[in-house]
Amino acid sequence: MSSPLMSVDELAATVGTGAGPTVLDVRWRLGGPPGREEFERGHVPGSAYVDLDSALAAPAGPRGRHPLPPVEVFEAAMRAAGVSGDRPVVVLDDWAGRAAARAWWLLRFHGHPAVRVLDGGWSAWLASGGAVETGSGIVEPGDFCAEPGGMPVVEVDGVLDVGVLVDAREPQRYRGEVEPVDPVAGHVPGAVNVPTSINLRADGRFRDPAQLRALYAAEGVAPDADVAAYCGSGVTATHDVLAMEVAGIRAALWPGSWSEWVADPSRPVVGPAG
Repeated sequence: MSSPLMSVDELAATVGTGAGPTVLDVRWRLGGPPGREEFERGHVPGSAYVDLDSALAAPAGPRGRHPLPPVEVFEAAMRAAGVSGDRPVVVLDDWAGRAAARAWWLLRFHGHPAVRVLDGGWSAWLASGGAVETGSGIVEPGDFCAEPGGMPVVEVDGVLDVGVLVDAREPQRYRGEVEPVDPVAGHVPGAVNVPTSINLRADGRFRDPAQLRALYAAEGVAPDADVAAYCGSGVTATHDVLAMEVAGIRAALWPGSWSEWVADPSRPVVGPAG
């Protein structure tokens, strides 16, 4: 299996050649600065900005805070960003890959055959001395055709039947000690906790495959396991899915995640008391 990650050196070797991948900039973070403004102040030459809230999610509702976008909305957004099915795509952000992983997963889910995440993201690009372009980033439209089903998903009614359910949130949220966003604190019964931060080295790049396999194996995740990941709203869980892909483990995503689970008060919750 080829790596779903691309190094900054690999990307830099293609910038300006006309033979490189389509580059998508998905700078976004919960409560962070507007990604569009950051993009216009500086981005990888030739890249296009993709807004997570409008292009990579549907409006919040009973299915969670960031439900999957309608197929036609996602397809139109990817075409507008220059994505075509016969050209590789690389995605980056400034949030240690957590937003970029959402775009990676959605493109894979909708059938794109060649999508990678820039390892280390925008900060690694700058640190390497990569070229920087400013402005709105005008690109030629692509012809991507979205065909859902390319990555596994689990729906809310099947969550308790998953062999290993991985909660990607930070330990305090998993344990229910804090809950800054959703109305109920805690986690789904039986879930194990592998926070996204553990996927990364100190420099913000992903750990190597062997290290990731060992970290996930410690929580019962084996290459042949029936495994799914969730988080607060289905965004950062894709980071765990990506990390497991790096480790050679195919994991499902629960798109609605915790925000969908707690929308129904009858569903069981494990909180601070156990």
